[in-house]
Amino acid sequence: MPAFSQELVERLAQATSAMALTGAGISAESGVPTFRDPGGLWEEFSPQELANVEAFLDNPKLVQSWYAHRHAVVAEVEPNPGHYALAELERLLEDFTVVTQNVDGLHQQAGSTNVAELHGNIRRAYCIDCEAPAPEGALAPDGDDIARCPTCGGLLRPDVVWFGEMLPRKEVQRAEQATQRADVCLSVGTSALVYPAAAIPQQARANGAYVAEINIEPSAIADQIDETVIGKAGDVLPALLDAVRAIA
Repeated sequence: MPAFSQELVERLAQATSAMALTGAGISAESGVPTFRDPGGLWEEFSPQELANVEAFLDNPKLVQSWYAHRHAVVAEVEPNPGHYALAELERLLEDFTVVTQNVDGLHQQAGSTNVAELHGNIRRAYCIDCEAPAPEGALAPDGDDIARCPTCGGLLRPDVVWFGEMLPRKEVQRAEQATQRADVCLSVGTSALVYPAAAIPQQARANGAYVAEINIEPSAIADQIDETVIGKAGDVLPALLDAVRAIA
C-alpha cells in the first residue's frame, strides 16, 4: 500500500475543489518517452534544432517529420491507471482540475474533461498564417512534401509551446484560478524544474491548499509542500482514489 497519509485522504474526501499538476512522469508510465531521460525524445536532436520558430522556418520538413514521429509514438500508447484515477476523481469531487505540462492528450483519453494544457497538445496542428486548425495527422504528408494549410497554403506547425514562446494565456488563467479554489493540490510525476508550471503547487499552498506530491523521488519543491508520496502514479493514485471513496 502506498504510504500516503490519512490527512491527505480526509482532505480530498472533504474537498469542495481540488487539482492535480501532472508532468512527464505519469506519461512515462504509459510508455511516452521523456525529454530528459537517456533515450528520451531529445537525445538524437537538440531542442534548438526542433522546438523554436526560427528552426521551423529554416527546415519545416525536418520539424514536421519529427513531430509526426512523436505523434505516432503517442498514438500507440494508452492511459495508465494513474490517468484513469484522476478522471475518476473529477467525477467524484465537486470541482477537480487537471493542469498538465504533457502534450500527449492521455488525460482526455482517460476521461478527464477539465484539463488545462499548459504546453499544448501534439495531436493538434494549426497554420502559422491563418491559424486554422489542421486535421489530426496533417503533419505527416506523403513523400518529401511539406505539410501546408488546405485553406491558405501556410506552413502547418504542431500546437505545442516552443522555446521562447509564451504559454497560452487562457490555459494559464485556468491553472491560476484552480490554485485559488483548491483545497487540495496533487503534484504528480513532475520534477518541478520547469517554470512557471513548477510554481503552481506553491501558489496553491499559499492560497491555503494542502499540497502533496506523488513521484518516484522527491522533486525540487519537496521541502516546500505538505507531503511527499514516493511511488508511481499508476500505483499511488488508484489506491488514493479507493481510500477517498471509502470515506466520501
